[in-house]
Amino acid sequence: MSETTAPTITCPSCGAPAAAGARFCEGCGKPFAADGSTPPPPPAAPAGSSPADDLGSGPISAPTHRKVTDPPVDAAAAAPRRCLACQGTVGPDGYCETCGTKAPSERDHFEETPASWVAGVCDRGLVHSRNEDAMALVASETAGERAVLVVLDGVSNSTDSDVASLAGAKAAREVLRSPFPQGMGTPASRAGAIAAVLADAAKAANDAVVAVTDPASTNPASATFAVAVLEGDLLAYANIGDSRVYWLPDGGPAVQLTVDDSAAEQQIEAGVPRAVAETSPQAHAITKWLGRDAPDIAPRVGQQSVVGPGWLLACSDGLWNYASEPDAVAAQVAAAQTAEPLALARALVAFANAQGGRDNITAALARVGGRATGAAPGAAPAGQNAPGPTAPGPTAPGPTAPGPAQQENA
Repeated sequence: MSETTAPTITCPSCGAPAAAGARFCEGCGKPFAADGSTPPPPPAAPAGSSPADDLGSGPISAPTHRKVTDPPVDAAAAAPRRCLACQGTVGPDGYCETCGTKAPSERDHFEETPASWVAGVCDRGLVHSRNEDAMALVASETAGERAVLVVLDGVSNSTDSDVASLAGAKAAREVLRSPFPQGMGTPASRAGAIAAVLADAAKAANDAVVAVTDPASTNPASATFAVAVLEGDLLAYANIGDSRVYWLPDGGPAVQLTVDDSAAEQQIEAGVPRAVAETSPQAHAITKWLGRDAPDIAPRVGQQSVVGPGWLLACSDGLWNYASEPDAVAAQVAAAQTAEPLALARALVAFANAQGGRDNITAALARVGGRATGAAPGAAPAGQNAPGPTAPGPTAPGPTAPGPAQQENA
């Protein structure tokens, strides 16, 4: 019997072959046009953009069912990678040329510094085999003018959540790149317009997550979502799931701005002590998420005025696992003894890894109102660990409360 060969097309992003009519590339996950044709290649990144902007088509951490076929980066044009252990140069073989330490992949650990007052670190941690966290940042050069912090935490027991979280973070960032609407009739109408923009960012993130999800998957990719936007003295925030936003003023009490969509939060609202709820077997069962099977993608939103200097922090549960109470987070900020956002983000990630690194870790920060001075309210002395919940216990199926849930960390 003669055989026929199905027609194929070529992905313009990574060059991988695909069957005609395919909805997305199995090599890099990029969607094809609705008519089955390949879309034009994306425009080149603008000069001065963060290297992390290219991660969507870069190496994806194993294991994942997609085979990455992207061409290697031109080593001559790329800036040298720095060793996380000694800051030496990482060679072409992936090992530090000074101390010999093997460097993580660009997906397992990356950093962004869009401006001197805004920075973030996204790290695999010590236990998980891949980094399913993601972040995307925007900041004006003028300190305090405008900053956007986006953090997504891929649900580890769903397929390709590392691909989906990064796609979702970048999509939300693009929605939030433009300033919020101005000239509204009343403060209430502007607040409503800002809430609508935050909801649009959540929808864009969800659309991106769905776009890179295999339509045939029985365990579709999913992720949590947290966003903080600073415009002058206005701070707006939104979340789905249990990634969080904190405001940590230099003077006055630290505040957790977001409210988790989780079984632990349901227990807290029912009167269970926070430390007990957040270390229970159901601690990381989330009741809302982004993804094809999401029951509801409307985020919780909020706004407030920022008075005085402090730190704005968006993070995944890989950080707050070990310092959940706002004062415990503020204590770790004070213990780092630095006014530099990137140095502080690195210190917070290092703290979480020192406590066990049981999950992926993301810390994205904006410094508001000048350089940090002194210790934060309720902070522990420098060099001491702040009190807070211990590492989460064994995971279990979702909450007993009505409604769907997902166990975020497997």
